[in-house]
Amino acid sequence: MNALKSILMIIMICITANANAQLLKKLGDKAKKAAERTVEKRVERETEKKTDQALGSVFDDKKEEKSIDKKKDKENTPTNANEGSSQSQRSINRASDFEPGTILLFEDDFSKDAQGDFPSQWDTNGSGEIVLIEGTKWLRLGGNSTYVPIIKEALPENYTIEFDLLVTGLDRKTSSQAWIKLLLENTKRFDSPTSFAMVELSPCPWISSPGVVEKQENGKRILRNKIGKDYRNAINGQSHISIAVNKARMRVWMNENKLVDVPRLVPEAVNTFKILTKGLRDEPDKDEVYITNFRIGKAGVDNRSKLLTEGKLSTTAIQFESGSDALKSESYTIINEIATVLKDNPEVKIKIIGHTDADGSNTNNMELSKKRAAAVKNAMLNKYGISSSRIVTDGKGETQPIADNTSAEGKANNRRVEFVKL
Repeated sequence: MNALKSILMIIMICITANANAQLLKKLGDKAKKAAERTVEKRVERETEKKTDQALGSVFDDKKEEKSIDKKKDKENTPTNANEGSSQSQRSINRASDFEPGTILLFEDDFSKDAQGDFPSQWDTNGSGEIVLIEGTKWLRLGGNSTYVPIIKEALPENYTIEFDLLVTGLDRKTSSQAWIKLLLENTKRFDSPTSFAMVELSPCPWISSPGVVEKQENGKRILRNKIGKDYRNAINGQSHISIAVNKARMRVWMNENKLVDVPRLVPEAVNTFKILTKGLRDEPDKDEVYITNFRIGKAGVDNRSKLLTEGKLSTTAIQFESGSDALKSESYTIINEIATVLKDNPEVKIKIIGHTDADGSNTNNMELSKKRAAAVKNAMLNKYGISSSRIVTDGKGETQPIADNTSAEGKANNRRVEFVKL
C-alpha cells in the first residue's frame, strides 16, 4: 500500500515537472517574443528619431536659405528713388507755411535774469525758475501753474508766437491728465475767462495723440475736438512751437509739422496769451517742462510786394545766435521770400544791411553787423541759387537805431536786417 502511494507520488511529480517545464518554455517563448517586439519598437523609435532629425535639418536649411534670400532681397531693395539707398540715409523734409511776424512785440531769452529767479518779464500764479542747461537759460514751468508774458500792448488781429520747448523725465508714470495748454483768453493775468481758444498738448508718452482744441465764447462751449496727430516722439525732448493767429484762425506747429489749423477757433476780443501746465509730477527729474527764446511778432504787409513797391524792407524775423552770425532755422522763411522776389524778377538787385543793438563795443557791433549781412547773402546764394552779382552787403552796427536801447523790446527791434532795392 505504501509502495503504491510512493509510485503515485512519483508519477504526480513527473507530471507537475513536465507541466512546469512546458509553462516555462511557453513563458520563455513569450518573453523572447516580447523582448523581440521591444527591440523592434526601440529600433523603430530610433529610426523615426534619426529620420526626423535628418528631415528637420533639411527643412531648417531650407528655412535658413529662405530667410537669407529674404534678407538679401530686403538689402537689395531700394527704399526710395535712389537705387540702393537705405532708410537711415533718407531725410524727409516737410513744408511749413509758418511765417513769423516781422514787427517785434515781445522777446525774451531770459539772458538778463539770474539763475534760480523767476523772469522779470513774466507773471505766474504758481512757481517757476530760471535754470541753465548746456549754456542756455530756460524757464522751468511748475506742475499746476499759469504763465503770462507781460506785453505792453494788446495783441493785434494778426500775430505769431514762437518758443523753444524742452520736455524731459517722461515715463509710464506720467499722467494721462498731464497737459501743456496754449491759451488765448479775454482776461488779463489769472481771472477766469468767459471766452477763450485753447490747444492742449499732452506729454504722456503711452497715449497716442490725446491733445485737443477747444473754443468757448461768452461762457458757452462752441467746439471741442481731438488734435488727431501722434506727436509723442516730437514732444519728448526739445522742439520748436510756432503759433499763427489771423483774426479767428489759429494754427500751431511743432517743429515743421502742423498740428492744428482751425479757421474759427479764436473768439472776438481774445488778445491775451497764456501757458498753463497741469498734472505734472512735482519731483526732481520727472515731467520737467522748460521754455526759452520766446517771441511775439506782429504780422505786417506782404514782404515781397513791400520790397518791390516801396523799395525797402526791414525785418526782425531773421534771427541769429547770440553774439554770432549763425542763422537760426526760423530765419529761412523770410529769406526764402526775398529769394523768390529775386527769382521772379531777374532784373532786381538788392543791398542787405545788418544792424545791432548797443550792447558791446562799437567796433565789435560794426563787424558783427557786416558778418550777419554776409551770412544772409550766403544763404541766398547757397540755398536758393541767387547770383552773387545781384547782392551787395553792408553793416551799420549800432549807429542807426530805430528804438531805444534801454529795454529788451527796443534792443530787439534794433537787431534787424534791411533789404534795399537797388
